[in-house]
Amino acid sequence: MVAYVVDAVRRAGVRRPLVVVGPDSGSVRTALGDGVDFVVQREPRGSGHALMQAMPRLGGGAVALVVNGDMPLVSPETLRALRLSVRNGAAAAIAAGTPAETPPYGRIVRGADERFLRIVENADATPEETAIREVNAGFYCVRVAEMAQALRRIRPANRQGEYYLPDAVNVLATDGREVAVVSVSDPDELAGVNTRADLSAVDAILRRRVLERLMAAGVTVLDPVTTFVDDTVKIGRDTVLHPGTFLTGRTVIGSGCVVGPGARVHASTLGARVRVWDSWIEESRVGEGTRIGPYAHLRPGTVVGRQVEIGNFAELKNARVGDRTKVHHKSYLGDALIGTEVNIGAGTITCNYGLDRRKHRTTIGDRAYIGSDSMLVAPVRIGRGAATGAGSVVTKDVPPRRVAVGVPARVIRSLDGAEQPPRRAKVLAGGRRTGERSRVRANR
Repeated sequence: MVAYVVDAVRRAGVRRPLVVVGPDSGSVRTALGDGVDFVVQREPRGSGHALMQAMPRLGGGAVALVVNGDMPLVSPETLRALRLSVRNGAAAAIAAGTPAETPPYGRIVRGADERFLRIVENADATPEETAIREVNAGFYCVRVAEMAQALRRIRPANRQGEYYLPDAVNVLATDGREVAVVSVSDPDELAGVNTRADLSAVDAILRRRVLERLMAAGVTVLDPVTTFVDDTVKIGRDTVLHPGTFLTGRTVIGSGCVVGPGARVHASTLGARVRVWDSWIEESRVGEGTRIGPYAHLRPGTVVGRQVEIGNFAELKNARVGDRTKVHHKSYLGDALIGTEVNIGAGTITCNYGLDRRKHRTTIGDRAYIGSDSMLVAPVRIGRGAATGAGSVVTKDVPPRRVAVGVPARVIRSLDGAEQPPRRAKVLAGGRRTGERSRVRANR
């Protein structure tokens, strides 16, 4: 939630925002990363007290934007308008709006000449003041030196026992300093989050904004009500989003794609003309013209080439798949390097987890043919143009253009037509008591 506020402040021209946090703020610091600075407010004693903690970091001659962290719909345009008012001579500027339903915010009290007089908090307002519909949005721009003086004069003489930032604004107005009021044109900006119901309502507004922006840019959204797209997602023109689609994280989708129904794509990149339905893709890359689904799962680290077909119940993890390869049915390919124009038969498994408790790689060369129900016990390499028979358990490398079958699999012939002669091995069998040994020849 606060990340939206930080983003708006940055877009309004602030290079490095300063965020006031409580002592238990690890999750906030992690979410915002290294691009902001932090000030700790040891006790939650109100918005004025929070600004007091930040004052030593702001500099005496600076102009500062002050924004509540629980109002994620604030726009950069409103913040720029506040800053402009202060640059034009006001000691402070506040944002205000008149929503259809008046929230429990502070009321803007004006004089007969419409000049700003004071802000009165909802909890402390008289019935006459409660009837005022113009409310304080919670966004300010102040001259730091003058605000520092005003903050020293406020007291927690209210029902909450807190230091209110609006009280410091009122001190400026009482002293005859100009306090400008900037009207917020979009009432959605006034939405703050105090409850989970508020959070859900704000989230719905953000989702609607994202989808409207995408549709204006040439993306078709068939059912906005059931389509969820983060504002971090980028989508190319002429892509179609079907119902039940969830696009999250820093996902990039190319032009002319068809995504959904029932697709989930997280932190992944899809090239142009990709088709995904009823599948889950996370932290992966997919080349142009590839078809995925239904019911496929691309797990982190997967890279899929162009014009690949990945079908029903195929699962890939940390796998690289070459162009025009087909993985159609019920397969698991983990820690695998798969070449171009490979056919993966139904039920193929790369057995990547060894007795040494480590993951091992399977490599499959270009134009290889993997028979149905093959088990490739890594580390193992299937050569270019090689093939495995149905139900094979491959424990040793298969040379290029060779066919391996059986349990365990052995090479039986070349795909060029030559039969592979059986390899013979000597097996020594020991005698019972005499220690004599006899040689027994057996096919390996």
